Amino acid sequence: MKRYKLKGLDCATCAIKIEEELKKRENVNFVTVNFPTSELIVDAKDESEIVEIIKRISPELEIEAEDNSESYFKEKNSENEKRKGLILITISSLLFISGIILLLNFTQFAIIITPTMAEVIKDSLFIIAYLIAGWKVLQKTVRNLTRKIVFDENFLMSIATIGAIAIHELPEAVGVMLFFTIGEFFQNLAVGKSKKSIKSLLEVKSTFANLKVDGEIVRVKPEDVEVGSLIVVKPGEKIPLDGVVVEGSSFVDTSILTGESRLKSVKEGDEVFSGMVNMDGLITVKVTKPFSDSTISRILKLVGEASSRKAKAEKFITKFARYYTPAVVFLAVSIALFPPLIFNEPITPWIYRALVLLVISCPCALVLSVPLSYFTSIGKASRDGILIKGANYIDMLNSLSIVAFDKTGTLTKGSFRVTEIVAKNGFSRDDVIKFAAIAEMYSNHPIAKSIVESWKEARKFTHLIKSYREIPGRGVSVDMVDNSIIVGNDALMHEMGIEHDSCYVEGTVVHVAINGIYAGYVIISDEIKDDASKAVEELKKLGCKVVMLTGDSKEIAKRVASKLELDEYHAELLPEDKVRVIEMLKEKDGDGKVAFAGDGINDAPVIARADVGIAMGALGSEAAIEVADVVIMDDMPSKVARSIRISKATQKIVWENISLALAIKGFFIILGSLGMATMWEAVFADIGVTLIAIFNAMRMLYLKF
Repeated sequence: MKRYKLKGLDCATCAIKIEEELKKRENVNFVTVNFPTSELIVDAKDESEIVEIIKRISPELEIEAEDNSESYFKEKNSENEKRKGLILITISSLLFISGIILLLNFTQFAIIITPTMAEVIKDSLFIIAYLIAGWKVLQKTVRNLTRKIVFDENFLMSIATIGAIAIHELPEAVGVMLFFTIGEFFQNLAVGKSKKSIKSLLEVKSTFANLKVDGEIVRVKPEDVEVGSLIVVKPGEKIPLDGVVVEGSSFVDTSILTGESRLKSVKEGDEVFSGMVNMDGLITVKVTKPFSDSTISRILKLVGEASSRKAKAEKFITKFARYYTPAVVFLAVSIALFPPLIFNEPITPWIYRALVLLVISCPCALVLSVPLSYFTSIGKASRDGILIKGANYIDMLNSLSIVAFDKTGTLTKGSFRVTEIVAKNGFSRDDVIKFAAIAEMYSNHPIAKSIVESWKEARKFTHLIKSYREIPGRGVSVDMVDNSIIVGNDALMHEMGIEHDSCYVEGTVVHVAINGIYAGYVIISDEIKDDASKAVEELKKLGCKVVMLTGDSKEIAKRVASKLELDEYHAELLPEDKVRVIEMLKEKDGDGKVAFAGDGINDAPVIARADVGIAMGALGSEAAIEVADVVIMDDMPSKVARSIRISKATQKIVWENISLALAIKGFFIILGSLGMATMWEAVFADIGVTLIAIFNAMRMLYLKF
């Protein structure tokens, strides 16, 4: 897959034409052109032919292969081009205003100069203003006609204004061309501002790295640092590359990557990722990945590439524009020719009506604002720590009816802890946890470690242990100077002949016996994440059924499902069983879409099978980013609900823009056909609506979710 930057792409119809022409080629497997970002993504055998086709359609384009992720967010126009455009608009506007003044005060000027001379000066001012304002439009029209590109905005505007000049409507011709140029100028500014806003949201790349060479610190570009090198990160600096802390400790701000403002403590042996900000301590990091594979590079690349997967609305608008513009042009030609021929009426008023329709018919508002809405949505989500890998997945998120979660590491923290201590036969709760912790001191089992962690004083009693015996699948037996301890499951208690009345306890239970007498039991639980309940509650409010799929026992699954008030749960599942359950849910639900959220590695098969696969807690995990459709960059399940809210807001804005553009254009087409709209209204129906739609799309950047 090759990516190109199409510098100077300012024609929406040309973008569609390039994409359509490339799709016709046999050696092209995949192609998409994104007009708002001026990007071409193509998979083809012969790249030289690709460049040749683009140059034939739009020879003025500069085609640049994209080698770095930042190129996705470069602005389409340079500052010099903007300045030049503003100067030309100013000169043209002054000439136009001068012509209008001369027109309005014709009789007063006639005292000084002859009426004929005043007429010539007035017309000259209008013609010069027209040529300055519309030279680029006229130039593109001629060039496009030679390449059989007819129904684009430049052609429509040229024909409409030249026609107005032909029927002696000079002021309107100049005004329409001038306002079209001004509208295009502000349209490019708005799109540039949108991309700039997204870039600022993702401006996390450090421009330098402090490389440690022979005890000296050398400032270099992150791209020049090799894997295995040592870099020093000072307080306040961004971490430039992924790596492991080998010296020092600090707190790092991960908000740029995860969207959360919490600080994370890092010390020797901890992983850190590019884009994090070192807050207070000096740390030395051993680089584990080159810059091109670093976390921030992958994020920027994913956000940029997301534009290649188009949503249904984008595909609809592309097809719609293909038929809509020719249809309106045909209507305009019919209005210009048939009434004068059939009813023997003057041709000039009908030509004027036709010219009004030509101005209205430009599809820019739709072709530009719809993909821009998705583009800004993907950028906004990424700033919140949610990577949505395509506009098509935004559509699917909006259609979700079932969200299934893995349990361990997704709804729960994946770390065991003591949640309950029950004492029996006169022993205290402190006795139970104390002797359990002493007995489990030498075990490496996660459950044993959680018991020791809950009573850290156990290490002080290791010198009193005379013997230690681990009983596989049962527990441990320990003899101390003063006491003997048996710690394990219910089967071990029966095996050792310990009388107890607590055989059936829900959850992971560790029984404790001291000197042959049953002392009580400890319940170990995988702690539920802080925002898991919030995630379930919000998903239900959004109309989603919430399901849990887990490999754990039915008892544990039931307890977690009960605490979180889940709609449904399935326990004791192997990876292939989870795929089967997802297929069952899809079949049962019918038209609705099913999402699965898991850790992105162990759950790869089921993530791939779901309509929307969501990788949770995937910061730095290449496998998770690769397999999932949506990546949550921290481990917060509530962000699944946030991603759905973002998708719903995007859909709302997209259809607002489509409805607005079609309604206004349809209204003015009717008025224009009836002779009740002038070119001034037509300009609003074209450029005005386009700008409104663009600004509405940009609203996504400022919405709170």
